[in-house]
Amino acid sequence: MQPNETTSEEAKSGFDPNTPVGTFIVAATLCFVCSLIVSAAAVGLKPLQEQNAKNKMMRNVLIAAGVWQDGKNTDADIPELFKNIDVILWNLPEKDGETGSLNKELKAADYDQAAAASTPGGSMAIPAADDVSGIKRREKVSKIYLVRDADGKVNKIVLPVYGKGLWSTLYGFLALDASTREARGITFYKHAETPGLGGEVDNPKWKSLWSNTNSPLVLRDDQGQTILDVTKPGNATQPNQIDGLSGATITSSGVENTIHYWLGPNAFGPFLDQFASGELSLTP
Repeated sequence: MQPNETTSEEAKSGFDPNTPVGTFIVAATLCFVCSLIVSAAAVGLKPLQEQNAKNKMMRNVLIAAGVWQDGKNTDADIPELFKNIDVILWNLPEKDGETGSLNKELKAADYDQAAAASTPGGSMAIPAADDVSGIKRREKVSKIYLVRDADGKVNKIVLPVYGKGLWSTLYGFLALDASTREARGITFYKHAETPGLGGEVDNPKWKSLWSNTNSPLVLRDDQGQTILDVTKPGNATQPNQIDGLSGATITSSGVENTIHYWLGPNAFGPFLDQFASGELSLTP
């Protein structure tokens, strides 16, 4: 056989994967095929990811409300547990003197609150003097969760809250009793605080201080003023005081400031006042 002769299929076809050009073509083809597979997987998994995200939010509402039982409940229980919870949309005050109002234009099931908070049309800038939670902007419309007892009466209110800690924004839910004065639970589902320090906002023992009905934590006084005081660890002696997290002064202050903002006159305060006075008719 002469040196320039070959019987390989590559030579007959004019394609040799062992050449630089051939190697590049093979690599490019593999990359293209892999990208198609990844894209198809992403599209196929998107509905599942969206449902998981929705379940996470609903699960944390249930945790704050004291309805969810770790080790017993699963995501399959969420629809049943939510049967006694009404979700309403509330127009938050946009300027001093406003009291907010029930939003009847949007549907709670379709409303993406996180997306609204990050878009100019769905959110508003918070004046620096009012921004005790350090979030700069907030949504104009918020979900509110009304937890009803067996007789259909609202016995808890769950509010979405968020504010700055030391390293991150803490996102969570706060539950109040029907008087709107006492805490009934709290949970944070997203943050990047230091594990073992500010990250102890996730500690069940600390969270139990917010849901203790034998010695309830008082968040608002009879006039509707927010009076929560997060003290140094071991210094809480009054009904409106709660021990802060050891070694996490800034995160503890962030939690206090977050509650003060969202229960205040520029957020949910007017709603809570109207609910407590019986002005609102929120029948199922």
